[in-house]
Amino acid sequence: MTTELLKTPLNALHRELGAKMVEFAAYDMPVQYPAGVMKEHLHTRDQAGLFDVSHMGQILLSGADAADAAKALETLVPVDIIDLPVGMQRYAMFTNENGGILDDLMVANLGNDQLMLVVNAACKNQDLAHLQQHIGSQCEITPLFNERALLALQGPHAVTALARLAPEVAKMTFMQYTSAKIDGIDCYVSRSGYTGEDGYEISVPADQAEALARRLLAEPEVAAIGLGARDSLRLEAGLCLYGHDMDTDTTPIEASLLWAISKVRRADGARAGGFPGADKIFAQHQSGAARKRVGLLPQERTPVREGAEIVDADGKTIGTVCSGGFGPTLSAPLAMGYVDASFTALETPVWAIVRGKKVPMQVTKTPFVPPRYFRG
Repeated sequence: MTTELLKTPLNALHRELGAKMVEFAAYDMPVQYPAGVMKEHLHTRDQAGLFDVSHMGQILLSGADAADAAKALETLVPVDIIDLPVGMQRYAMFTNENGGILDDLMVANLGNDQLMLVVNAACKNQDLAHLQQHIGSQCEITPLFNERALLALQGPHAVTALARLAPEVAKMTFMQYTSAKIDGIDCYVSRSGYTGEDGYEISVPADQAEALARRLLAEPEVAAIGLGARDSLRLEAGLCLYGHDMDTDTTPIEASLLWAISKVRRADGARAGGFPGADKIFAQHQSGAARKRVGLLPQERTPVREGAEIVDADGKTIGTVCSGGFGPTLSAPLAMGYVDASFTALETPVWAIVRGKKVPMQVTKTPFVPPRYFRG
C-alpha cells in the first residue's frame, strides 16, 4: 500500500518552475530545478536562493504566567531558554535519558510568554507528542503544521531583495526574530538559515505562501533552489542533518555540539542539568567521548558518501562517514564522519573505503567554507 505524499503550499509552483520532485520526510519536495544543483548552489553563495522549507514543523508554546513556557521547555533541552531575550532565536536539542539527541530545533522568543519552535519534518509528530507528554500540563502547545509555511531566503543578496519589500529587516542581526509585513503579508522573520550564508527564514500563513514566494522570485537576485543544493550548502557549512550526523544514539558531545549546550546549563552552571541525559552528557564532557564527529577532506577527487567505512593506516575500522558529497564552492569532495577519539586531531590521515578501495582523507576543522552570518 502506498501512502500519498504530503504537499507543501508551494507544490504547484515547484512543478510550474520545472522542479524534479522527490520524496523527503513523507513530503513531495523539489530536489532541483532545471539549472541543476551545482548552479543553484553557486547562485546561493553569490546572490540569493529561495528554499521551500514548509515541511518543517512550527509549534507555538504559550504560558499563562511570565516565563511559564520557557521554564517548561528548559526541562527538555540543554539550552538557556529562560534568559532568551524577546526577539531572539536559539539553536536547541531535545535529548533522551541516555543523552542521545531526539531532534534539533530552533526556539524563538516572541514575547508575551510565547515561544515559536521549528523542528525537523521527519520528527515533528514525535516532537509534538514528546512536548505534550512532558510539558503539556505546564503550557499550551499549538502545532501550526498546516497553518503556516516556511520560506528560507539565503545568500549575500538576500538582504537586498527582502529589504525592498520590508526595509526594517536590513537592521536585523544574526538570530534576531521579529514580526514584519512583507508585501502586505503578516510574517515572522528570523535572520538565520542552514547554508552558512547571511539570510532569512520567513514564517508565512500557508494560504499566502505562494503569493509571497512569487513576489520574492520576481526580485532579480532571487532564484528557486532545491533540496540538493540545500544539502551541499549545509555540508560546506559543517551543519548537522538530523538522522544522518546525529540521532538518538549520539550525544551532543559526540556530535561536537558542546557549543550548543548553554554555559548556565552545564555541570558548573547556575542552572546545571535538569534535562534528560544530563549526567551522561556531563560525564562525557568531563572524561571525553569514545568517538567524535569531525570534518574530513578526501585527498583525491573521489566523492565519499554517507555510510563509508573509515579505517586507519593498517586497515582497522575506526569510524563511519555520516555525510559526504561534492562541495561546489570548494570544487572538491568533502565529508563529515565519526572517528575514534584518538584520530580527531586536525590533519590526522585516515582512509575511507569506497567500492573496495582506500581513499586517503585528512581530518579537518569545520565549517569547510567560512560562514557569512550578519552580526552587525
